[in-house]
Amino acid sequence: MKVAALCAGALLGAFCAGCEAPPSGDSAKGARLHDSCLGCHGTEIYLPPNAKVKTLTELKKEVENWNDRMNPKFDDQEVEDITAYLNSTYYKFR
Repeated sequence: MKVAALCAGALLGAFCAGCEAPPSGDSAKGARLHDSCLGCHGTEIYLPPNAKVKTLTELKKEVENWNDRMNPKFDDQEVEDITAYLNSTYYKFR
C-alpha cells in the first residue's frame, strides 16, 4: 500500500513538473495597463510567427524585462495584471 502511494505521488510529481500556476493578476486591470506598452510596440509581437515565449513563466519574464524600459515601472501586482491580460487574450497558457 505504501509503495503504491509513493509510486502515485512520484507519477503525479513528474506529471506536474511542467505545470504552471495561472497568473494571479486581474486581466481587466492588465488590459488598461497594457495601453502604456502600445507606445513602443503593437500587438503583432504576441502573434505567430513573432511570438517568442512558449510558457507562462517565459511570458511573465518578458513582461518583467519590458518593464525595465518603463518610467515609472509597473509594480509587482501590475506585472501580474499585465501577464494575466496577455495570457488570457493572446497566449492561453494553462
